Amino acid sequence: MSLSTIDKCRGAVTRCSLAIALLLSVATVRADAPPVDVARILSPDVGAFHQTTPPKLSSISVKEVLLPADEGPTKVDSKSSPSAAAWETEYASPNGDKLLVELVRFQSDSQAYSLLTLTARRVKDAAVIKAGDVGTASFVRDGGVAFFKGTTFVRVANETASNPTSAMQFARLLAAELDKGDDEIPVLVEHLPDFQSAQQHAVYAVNIDTLRDNVPNQPVLDVASFDGGTEAVAANYGQSQLVIIEFTTPQFSIDNDQRIWSRIAELKTKGEPGPTAYRRVGNYSVFVFNAPDEKTANALVEQVKYEQVVQWLGEDPHLAERLQRYFTQTSAGVLVAVLKSSGLSLILCLAIGGLIGAMLFRHRRAQRAAAYSDAGGSIRLNLDELTEPVKTGRLLKSAEPPEQPSANS
Repeated sequence: MSLSTIDKCRGAVTRCSLAIALLLSVATVRADAPPVDVARILSPDVGAFHQTTPPKLSSISVKEVLLPADEGPTKVDSKSSPSAAAWETEYASPNGDKLLVELVRFQSDSQAYSLLTLTARRVKDAAVIKAGDVGTASFVRDGGVAFFKGTTFVRVANETASNPTSAMQFARLLAAELDKGDDEIPVLVEHLPDFQSAQQHAVYAVNIDTLRDNVPNQPVLDVASFDGGTEAVAANYGQSQLVIIEFTTPQFSIDNDQRIWSRIAELKTKGEPGPTAYRRVGNYSVFVFNAPDEKTANALVEQVKYEQVVQWLGEDPHLAERLQRYFTQTSAGVLVAVLKSSGLSLILCLAIGGLIGAMLFRHRRAQRAAAYSDAGGSIRLNLDELTEPVKTGRLLKSAEPPEQPSANS
């Protein structure tokens, strides 16, 4: 082989190597680039806020929301977990504040809400979650704000100042671009006793490890299975801690209930800690831990109501029965309303009539009293000339005496 041929081969190999390296670098850049929907949300300009660094994969702690704790470190990104995609970037506010923005996309609203509750629980002094302030629910702490809306969790931190004004303004602008999803917190949270206050510090779990981390030293939870989309919520009521686990089907609920009762009996035999009260309510398994006594624990359990919603994909086979029940209840309600209105009208008429009659009676009585003397019916002499003269205009005139016949006649 000639020298020129060898040089040509070497040049071709070099060009191929350069082309492959270029393709690999382009593929790597494309792999690290955010998807179209994330790039649209984290756009170069959000209102008056300008992006200073492009979006990149984030190491925000979200793995505990999705996977068991023993599967590795808690840091994830879109490569390591197909169920979540985490991105981060930085923006500059008009007044010069530097904002760090972290965005996580999940597969369900419950997962995004779960991360919000966990984040609120882990900040200093436990932040208070408010519904409807920013996004679907949010909390503000240390110059930053975190919120969820639909399947998206967002955290905005002001790295320049502790004033949350800039972070709140940016968060509201960003929330307006997100899909609202169900636009509400999970229904299970609303079944907590006094849920308006309880949801501010409640922890929502979509896996058993998250629940065990937030309800420590309770081995009875080890037998609960989160198969089939099971979710749970935990909230504190003074010294007591209430846990509600919602199973997706009655069969899951029954199977778990049997295992839980067996585990409770085993714990009592061994003298290990267990729930102060436990009860199966519909598809819920309701626990109360660390209550001062069983009466207090049972009072909490009794406030939990299971409400099942059934939606028919076709025609409702019970439509006629529900319509008949509706018309019966409506007719009874109309009859009761008519009777009530008639009774009220009668009472009102009697009251008005009695009032008018009493007024007329008093008026006539006053007139009669003025028409008579105060001398007890006797004749009173007008010695002091104070008594008005008697009005004789309406008195009958006295009859004239008949004429006497004259003597001549």
